[in-house]
Amino acid sequence: MPIDKSINQAPAGLDALETEGDEPALEIEIVDPEAVSIKGPGFELDVIKAEVEDDFDANLAEELDDRVLETLASDLLDDIENDKNSRKEWEKMYVEGIKLLGLQIEERTEPWSGACGVFHPMLSEAVVRFQSETISETFPAQGPVRTKIIGKETPEIKEAAQRVEEDMNFELTEVMSEYRPEHERMLWSLPATGSAFKKVYYDPNLGRQVAMFVPAEDGILPYGATDMDTCHRFTHVMRKTKNEIVKLQQAGFYRDVELGDPDRKVEDIQKAKDKETGFSDLNDDRYTLYECHADLYIEDDKHADVDENKEHTEIALPYVVTLVKGTNEILAIRRNWKFEDPLRLKRQHFVHYQYIPGFGAYGFGLFHLIGGFAKNATSLMRQLVDAGTLSNLPGGLKSRGLRIKGDDTPIAPGEWRDVDVASGNIRDSILPLPYKEPSQVLYSLLGNIVDEGRRFAATADMKVSDMSAQAPVGTTLALLERQLKVMTAVQARVHYTLKREFKLIKEIIRDYTDPDYEYTPEYGTKKAKREDYDKVDLIPVSDPNAATMSQRVVQYQAVIQMAQMAPDIYDLPFLHRQMLEVLGIKNAEKLVPLEDDQKPRDPVAENMAVLKGKPVKAFFYQDHQAHIQVHMAAMNDPLIQQVVGQNPRAQQIQAAMMAHIAEHVAYAYRQKIEQQMGVALPPEDEKLPPQIEVALSSMMAQAAQQVLQENQAQVAQQQAQQQAQDPVIQMQMQELQIKQQEVALKEKKIATDAAAKADELELKRQEIEGRMELEGFKAATTMQQQKENIAAQQEREGVRMGIDIAKTKSQERKPK
Repeated sequence: MPIDKSINQAPAGLDALETEGDEPALEIEIVDPEAVSIKGPGFELDVIKAEVEDDFDANLAEELDDRVLETLASDLLDDIENDKNSRKEWEKMYVEGIKLLGLQIEERTEPWSGACGVFHPMLSEAVVRFQSETISETFPAQGPVRTKIIGKETPEIKEAAQRVEEDMNFELTEVMSEYRPEHERMLWSLPATGSAFKKVYYDPNLGRQVAMFVPAEDGILPYGATDMDTCHRFTHVMRKTKNEIVKLQQAGFYRDVELGDPDRKVEDIQKAKDKETGFSDLNDDRYTLYECHADLYIEDDKHADVDENKEHTEIALPYVVTLVKGTNEILAIRRNWKFEDPLRLKRQHFVHYQYIPGFGAYGFGLFHLIGGFAKNATSLMRQLVDAGTLSNLPGGLKSRGLRIKGDDTPIAPGEWRDVDVASGNIRDSILPLPYKEPSQVLYSLLGNIVDEGRRFAATADMKVSDMSAQAPVGTTLALLERQLKVMTAVQARVHYTLKREFKLIKEIIRDYTDPDYEYTPEYGTKKAKREDYDKVDLIPVSDPNAATMSQRVVQYQAVIQMAQMAPDIYDLPFLHRQMLEVLGIKNAEKLVPLEDDQKPRDPVAENMAVLKGKPVKAFFYQDHQAHIQVHMAAMNDPLIQQVVGQNPRAQQIQAAMMAHIAEHVAYAYRQKIEQQMGVALPPEDEKLPPQIEVALSSMMAQAAQQVLQENQAQVAQQQAQQQAQDPVIQMQMQELQIKQQEVALKEKKIATDAAAKADELELKRQEIEGRMELEGFKAATTMQQQKENIAAQQEREGVRMGIDIAKTKSQERKPK
């Protein structure tokens, strides 16, 4: 319907779409209470109301029609009865197995009153041993949880892991006071029946998380199911008093309906348990509730699965339905998937412990594996005891005429009674029956059956006397592995399921409990609880690879034996620390402190720790030059040198100090490389991709050369400064200065003498030059005369030669 104004504020941007004049105004149409359609010129906007998570977790039984509830309750009860009928034979074997535990003293009247009623303890021994060994492995005194970091390890994540580990162990040992008793009950039932369940949920009455043991008979799985994760229906049989149900009704968890009278029918398994433990159901007014975790199609649920056309697909979704047995009243129906999960996957509230996985959903236990051995061993033991009784106190036949005072009561040792004999001897009036001593064949057969049963149940004791004291540790370890292989596999299954249980508890603590820690953690703040739980994973402290402490001790002994052959390649303090933790020694961190346990200290405190023989550790952000100076000063201190020199561990102390100084030197060098590169280097233990490592290496090479040049210049300057401060060097420098002054004076005198000599030489040069000029003039005059004489002579020779030629030519012209 069109309206003029919306009750709620219009979405941002709608003001710009207002029309002017005769243009149509906005029309807002309420399609349904959950959606609003806004129409305007050229657009149409559908605004869907956001779903509130509180409404998502509401009890659907308050909203559905009574006829729908009745139909749903009837269908579920039929399915539950069919599931129970499909395991009738399993329940029968369960009842027979409970009898073989021998928890109740049996007064037998057959074959005679007072016959042997003992049970062979094969079954109960195996159950008690498994419970004792497993509880000490999975729940030590310091707590059952340790943490595993997800992804990259950083100091912040390590601190978060430590806080989560402390908080989880605090919750399981102090806050959840029922956890250990429930866990021990589970460990008693698991080996006997082969299956046991733990239910993890948030209890609104307690205001915290709860992990309760659910016996195998109270966890009903449908025929054909193989595991808890994929089964389409699982029913938990609960027993609650009227007051407990009313409290949950007042809290809004259950629907407020009339409860009626409780169903007083007792199941066969419970009857067998009551008989063995000596209890009887006299005034049990508890109600039996069925909490059914099933995949259902509820048409009236607004979150039912629909297709693209918003038509119901009739796909079953996970729900939790709680109903009262007998009255068939449904108390609650809740969606069993997370609000933000688009796949609508089933939320798991149970974990299933199995002793030996079998063909179906339920595991095989000792009732199934060695129940026949225990039954036959009990029968043979009773036969042997009865045969001994008959042999020691035989019966027989007597004549009617023989009368014994005291009737037929047995004759006590040392007692003599009067006998009336009609005639003849007493021997003739009594015929004892030919009872034999206990048969050796039966005794041997009993031993074989017991040995085979114990061996099959992995409870047979090792014959330590048959092992040589000089046998290598590896041989002992191999024998232990062979002996404990079955039990190790069972412990590994318990470890796996316990990890899943811790995961469920972790999610509830993170999502439902107080977001702050209940105490002030050693590191970090109280408000870091929720984000801490998201960073780490929880795992049990038990070791899935070793079933017992002796097995782990032998393993560590083998490693220590190998470390003695090559101690340089082993971290011996860490190895001994782990050995102490395996032995359960308290305060192992104080007995064998490790470098990783160390906290930052000032340099004087580090010197004190080294002198005391305690480990020290350098940290990257410290002032390494200052630490090195303090450590070097302590090493060069004559008083400290004198005291340490008298210590028998002087070499170890000096080596520890030098190693610690080397740590500071290494960190200082790293800081200089980073300064030259202008970037921070990756953490030391971080794995680098090949291309990044190659790029960093080339940059580091250049930075290393620059650091080398700086260090060389710095060392040269330091050496010069040290030499300048040396008294011997100073005296030598003064002598050098005196010699330099003497040399300067000599040089000055030499220069003066050289100048005078130069003047003298100059005068001589001028004199020589004057002489040379005069002699040159004379020589030039003489040469000129010689040149003129030569020219005149050449001229005369030429005239003579011309005359001779003329004479010759004139003679040639004369006729012959």
